[in-house]
Amino acid sequence: MSPRAIGLLAGFVLDRLLGDPRRHHPVAGFGTVAMKAEQAWYADDRARGVLHTVTLVGGAVVLGAAAERLAPGPTAKALVTAAATWAVLGGRSLEREAMAVHAHLDTGDLPAARQRLTHLVGRDTAQLDASEVSRAVVESVAENTSDAVVAPLVWGALGGVPGLLGYRAANTLDAMVGHHNDRYERFGWASARLDDLLNLPGSRLSGLLAIATSPSPDAAREAARAWRRDAAAHPSPNAGVVEATFAGSLGVRLGGTNTYYGNRVEHRAVMGDGLATEPADIPRATELALRVGVGAAITGALAAAAIRCRDRRS
Repeated sequence: MSPRAIGLLAGFVLDRLLGDPRRHHPVAGFGTVAMKAEQAWYADDRARGVLHTVTLVGGAVVLGAAAERLAPGPTAKALVTAAATWAVLGGRSLEREAMAVHAHLDTGDLPAARQRLTHLVGRDTAQLDASEVSRAVVESVAENTSDAVVAPLVWGALGGVPGLLGYRAANTLDAMVGHHNDRYERFGWASARLDDLLNLPGSRLSGLLAIATSPSPDAAREAARAWRRDAAAHPSPNAGVVEATFAGSLGVRLGGTNTYYGNRVEHRAVMGDGLATEPADIPRATELALRVGVGAAITGALAAAAIRCRDRRS
């Protein structure tokens, strides 16, 4: 196996065992740099937003390329790849947050569940009932399994450490400035579009893996049907795929009306035609997410090994 493949698998295992670093997280450090850069050159136009995106994502790619090039030999390259993979993946922490909300729901503490849910979503949680809290968690698990697990592994397989760091930089910028509001509609345009583009392969692989790792053949058929029928109606070209396939696989109904801070209301298309979500669906969603993540790690490692073989022959 190639050092890249070994590093991707090792980094995935580290994420499952340890989760995100509790202090001095590299992604948080990047966010601080991005915030200071925004303060320095923000302007309400797309050109400045392109500058912001190209500079920060390009800088992350260059840093990753330098780290990979300076690694003295295959073992060091595998270790660098493992460290980078661990730093950019977020599957274990996503699972912990989802199950923390579930624990509050399981004891009947709805106010605590609503408060903990704010760690996962940007919507207003104050008036949500247990079913709506559960829906928000399942939707977040689905979307972030693609964004924070599968897509980084795809780009790590294709581009090594530069691919890992560049993808995470783009995804972080989208979370910071890729919003439809007065401040970021133009400045955040480039970050949002780049994130959509980079997530296309990961979301499709996530959908395929959600179908392949469904708990039964009937669930797999429902997941595939929900993808074909419902995904395109979602406002995101990527989140629609994973939310639809998770809904079909789990036999639940996702989507509907979401209320955000500032009294903004969004009516999203319904994904799947199962039952309304309930707290018991949260552990089922995290189990499906884990299966999808394992499938992505294996697929990424195989792809990296295949690329290594191709390069050796050429």
